[in-house]
Amino acid sequence: MKIINALASPGLTGFYFDDQKAIKKGVHKDGFALLGKPLTPGFTVVRQRGESISIMLILEDGSTAYGDCAAVQYSGAGGRDPLFLASEFIPVIEREIFPRLVGKDASQFRNLAEEFDSMLQPGGNKYHTAIRYGVTQALLNAAALSKKITMAEVVADEYGAPLSAQPVPIFAQTGDERYINADKAIIKKADILPHGLINNLEEKVGRDGSRLLEYVSWLKERVRKLGGDDYRPVLHIDVYGTIGQLYDDNIKLIADYLGRLEKAAYPLKLRIEGPLDAGSKVRQVEALHNLCREVEKAGINVDVVADEWCNTLEDIKEFVDAGAGHMVQIKTPDLGGINNTIEAVLYAKEKGVGAYQGGTCNETERSAQVCVHLAMATRPDQMLAKPGMSVDDAMMVVYNEMSRLQVLLRSKGIK
Repeated sequence: MKIINALASPGLTGFYFDDQKAIKKGVHKDGFALLGKPLTPGFTVVRQRGESISIMLILEDGSTAYGDCAAVQYSGAGGRDPLFLASEFIPVIEREIFPRLVGKDASQFRNLAEEFDSMLQPGGNKYHTAIRYGVTQALLNAAALSKKITMAEVVADEYGAPLSAQPVPIFAQTGDERYINADKAIIKKADILPHGLINNLEEKVGRDGSRLLEYVSWLKERVRKLGGDDYRPVLHIDVYGTIGQLYDDNIKLIADYLGRLEKAAYPLKLRIEGPLDAGSKVRQVEALHNLCREVEKAGINVDVVADEWCNTLEDIKEFVDAGAGHMVQIKTPDLGGINNTIEAVLYAKEKGVGAYQGGTCNETERSAQVCVHLAMATRPDQMLAKPGMSVDDAMMVVYNEMSRLQVLLRSKGIK
């Protein structure tokens, strides 16, 4: 079925763009605003509204396929593409992308997604990751509409992916409301929680590490108190390199501290994302490789999760091949086309490394729904509840789409 027209509309995301560099240096919180001098190019303030662009592909039968272009909360940090503003990029999409889409046969996803994901701008560079992300979502939806099957089935058919109707564990993130929202995640029985947004050393880790230890102990107690005897979620905390800051990137001291966190979390399983930020991809791969080996040698039962500097499909393969992380976050908008997310999950699983199909609070309900289909087809170890930071909205969007898809697949005899 051919694409006969393409449209774009501006939208808002489920959260905000935040200047991570400024936050790490210290900013003043005034209500929900973050006050201080922006340090990342493109930011006019430290916190500004998140923007998206909806891609709509009109097919021959009159049906419409949807996908949303969105970029991560911490745009411009850790080697990522810059801020994604609708007013700046809609003209680019309409002028340079849509003329190449109209007239294409949308029934086959993989080849078309790879074509548009690798398309070059007039200057010779790839298009912004957010554009590639949204366009390929719409292409997947178009293929599903053409074949009258679910998007998950399209992925399974074209990639030989291990489609199942069994749910994928859902990871709920709390944002800065790491206490109230952790309670919400526990009450809703999230499989993994809380993320915690531990992005400031003094305030959230403590100069002696005591604040993070206290928080992990508190989480364990809240799970016991609110969750009941049969509820054992994984604790997954993103520390944005602050443990490395605490110990001046000393691998042995970082590993020892992870051991202390393990004891505070027991009997719950603990994952620590981004324990250090070495400042470049080469140094990050080496540092996380060394940390994983130190943790394993010491018998510390904490999974180290790679995030910063692990942005593209090529990056993920490099981290996986180097053993630089027991788990890798596949941050869906950072990979551009969703074809790369599919391949990244399948590659990590093939190599025996944990696959976390992540993303950002700064996505939309549409991108989250599409990501559910990717996850159900490729079977990562966990997927992020998104968008937003309130737990409720993100879990609703992801859980409900997953539940609908489970019933649809089971109706077709898929278990």
